[in-house]
Amino acid sequence: MGEEIKKAVIEGKIYEIEELVNAALEHGEAANDILKDMISGMEVVSDLFERRVYYVPETLLSAHAMQRGLDIIRPLLNYDKVEVQGKVLIGTVAGDVHDIGKNLVSMFLEGAGFEVKNLGRDVPTQVFVEETRKYKPDILGLSAMMSTTIVKMREVIEALEEAGLRDDVLVIIGGAAASESYAREIGADGYASDAAKAVKLCEKLMKERGKRELVKEVPRSHAARHA
Repeated sequence: MGEEIKKAVIEGKIYEIEELVNAALEHGEAANDILKDMISGMEVVSDLFERRVYYVPETLLSAHAMQRGLDIIRPLLNYDKVEVQGKVLIGTVAGDVHDIGKNLVSMFLEGAGFEVKNLGRDVPTQVFVEETRKYKPDILGLSAMMSTTIVKMREVIEALEEAGLRDDVLVIIGGAAASESYAREIGADGYASDAAKAVKLCEKLMKERGKRELVKEVPRSHAARHA
């Protein structure tokens, strides 16, 4: 039944996936295996979106199908066996009420195996800071669609620095008003122009973070052996 579930995600069959997931559970399939099938489907969707075979409407249907299936299996997941790529906190900055693109990024990241907390739209700068302190994400995603609200991205980064949290979290930006050059200007760690690229960016940043952490650990373990 795994291929049918994967196909339902790819084709955005929101109601069909409910039946398939419930049937799979009734037949004794593990929730974690069903999750892998859905993630596999979203990987195909991500590729189709990046190659412009799928556009936003088709991609949203697939993301909603993935979300519908995830809602069913989430209480049954054995998180000890789920390979989480990282934790992401995401939201649209204060004054901006656009959230379709940000929601798509959020669902793509979940489909790729990230743990995501979506703060919604029009999020005050201080809420980003407070949630970063509480949730302890690996990555903070900021979205802005308007030139009048993009300045809030810099404000969030500065607030994180003032709170002593900037070194603890990677910051990425996106949205119509954002760009690669603006990311560099405000000191963000990266920019993604769409949901598929956001997933690749987050995966790249997590690998780089892992390498940095490994380098940090070597001197300590070396010192311990010679203490």
